[in-house]
Amino acid sequence: MADKYTWHKVADYINELPFAANNIAVVEANGKKICIGRHQEELFAFAYKCPHAGGIMALGHIDALGNVVCPLHRYKFSMKNGRNVSGEGYYLKHWPVETRGDAVYVGIEGIGGFLGVFG
Repeated sequence: MADKYTWHKVADYINELPFAANNIAVVEANGKKICIGRHQEELFAFAYKCPHAGGIMALGHIDALGNVVCPLHRYKFSMKNGRNVSGEGYYLKHWPVETRGDAVYVGIEGIGGFLGVFG
């Protein structure tokens, strides 16, 4: 079965990711601006804007439990699965991250799961 993701290289080396002091970097994958969060040496990819009011997630922070916190209204989202953990019922888009050698890749869903084969 084909991989449902098309993998996009976002950095040749992990230390090239432009992490701010809050451990969130902004990169581009498939023409989209997305965030890469780092927590306990693990990387997570998630939406640039909060689904609630469009707050810029890169301006938020990552709490001690590994949740990303929106800077506007302090809504918290799991970086692992996008679930809203502060109870408001929203969902933050997220994508898988892989390191291959030293390079960092983000998996973006393809059309019908086949873009990875044809694209």
